[in-house]
Amino acid sequence: MGSSIRLTGTAASPGYAEGPVFRLTSHAAAYRPRATPDEEIEGLTEAIGTASAHLADLIDGTSGEAADMLEFQLAMLSDDSLASPAFVAIRAGAAADRAWSDALDAEIAGYESSDDAYFRARSADLKDIRQQVLDALTAAHGPAAPSGAILFGEDIAPTRFLATDWSKGGGIALTMGSSASHVAMLARARGVPMVVGLTSAVTAPAGVALLDAEHGGVVLEPAADEMEAFRRAAEAYRARRRVAEDAVARPASSANGIRVRTMVNIAHPSDVERIDIATCDGVGLMRTEFLFGTTLPDEETQYRAYRAVLDWAAGRPVTIRTADAGGDKPVPGLTVEEGNPFLGLRGIRLSLARPDIFRLQIRALLRAATHGDLKVMFPMIAVPEEYTQACALFAEEAAALDAAGVAHRMPPLGIMVEVPSVAIAPELFADAAFLSIGSNDLTQYVMAAARDNTAVAALNRVTNPAVLRLIEAVATFGRDNRIPVSLCGDAGGDPAAIPALLQAGLRDLSVAPAQLALAKAAISGVTV
Repeated sequence: MGSSIRLTGTAASPGYAEGPVFRLTSHAAAYRPRATPDEEIEGLTEAIGTASAHLADLIDGTSGEAADMLEFQLAMLSDDSLASPAFVAIRAGAAADRAWSDALDAEIAGYESSDDAYFRARSADLKDIRQQVLDALTAAHGPAAPSGAILFGEDIAPTRFLATDWSKGGGIALTMGSSASHVAMLARARGVPMVVGLTSAVTAPAGVALLDAEHGGVVLEPAADEMEAFRRAAEAYRARRRVAEDAVARPASSANGIRVRTMVNIAHPSDVERIDIATCDGVGLMRTEFLFGTTLPDEETQYRAYRAVLDWAAGRPVTIRTADAGGDKPVPGLTVEEGNPFLGLRGIRLSLARPDIFRLQIRALLRAATHGDLKVMFPMIAVPEEYTQACALFAEEAAALDAAGVAHRMPPLGIMVEVPSVAIAPELFADAAFLSIGSNDLTQYVMAAARDNTAVAALNRVTNPAVLRLIEAVATFGRDNRIPVSLCGDAGGDPAAIPALLQAGLRDLSVAPAQLALAKAAISGVTV
């Protein structure tokens, strides 16, 4: 055996995995054209139907953001405009497989060249759709990965991830990919170790790979001493997880007994079905973008979704964020196309620009507030006037509900601290009922480094002194003025970042449910 190959990257889903290398490649099969263009069109139509049926089957076994992602793919396949260029090419004499590939390649190129991070990320969905239809056309089925394999390649399609059996371990090592991708989200939710942005595009040799998704590295063709050291590190990590999970139901406190509230972030009401309310202090962030899919939600749909989570919380606080559409979350019928959507009409700016839609959400929130300890926060606040205008709309809708005799309650209204202008001058927002630091956007805006770009991942760190200084300033302002301050970004669940966040003065963290146990364990090891 030759010398080992060490690659470094970015940890996208924590954990350790050891197993055989399985190369991720597209498994093209020879296509036999049919006799006439009409038959070719019929064949492509059938293949699209087969791929759509496969997606529908996968949707039945998923929920939350995973189901939303699959529904996006299904909606794309159902859109006649996606396949129409292929049908035109077939009528001009092209074979169905080449016509479909060319049509999707053109669509993918447009997504990949977009300034919008959301559309760049969605290009992976289009590649997935392209391959699914080609597989249906050719009846091609690539070999299944062996149990416990390390899937190695440039990227992995979401449907490939969902079709893989992870029950016996395994992991993912990508030379490209992103920690903000759909697959990374799925991996974190299911506890599958994943590393992206590996430093070399080396072709992985057959044999064993060691995947360290705690620190972000892969060893190919490891030597005996490397395997031994890796196994010690993996066992230490598993031991930490076991201890953390055993203690997850206990309130979180620092090593010197300072209580730290730990809440959870959810993206869909179904997320709470897998969470024991006894393990957390409530919901620190409930996203509402899931409601704004292919159609805009009515008031009753929103009310039922909010009430479901409040009922589950059983009196614990639930903080719901008004629609944070725009940026990397475009919504048909609501958002607008922009050259730089992260700096454009998004979050509260968009809600205020579309009061007809915002008022529906406000009424649903006011009605839901009677069912629990609801708090509402506004995203992307940059100036005090935005907060004032949003509060005025809440007051108007409360008065209208009162006049109509509809049960409602005015919840505390707070703001996200994610635009640097708020973190630099928090005293301008002293009227807010609470402040919640969105570390993802705050960090990328302070560091001018997109959070989904592996090329600048080293810059996008919440522990950078400039970012921490702003977090500390906000925490100090809140403490001095008795305004609650929390953090609900990804950093709140990162054991490596938690000590710095607590030293900066934070005592309220909201994390992804899968990160709750290790976050509590990390808190218990910090003296503040």
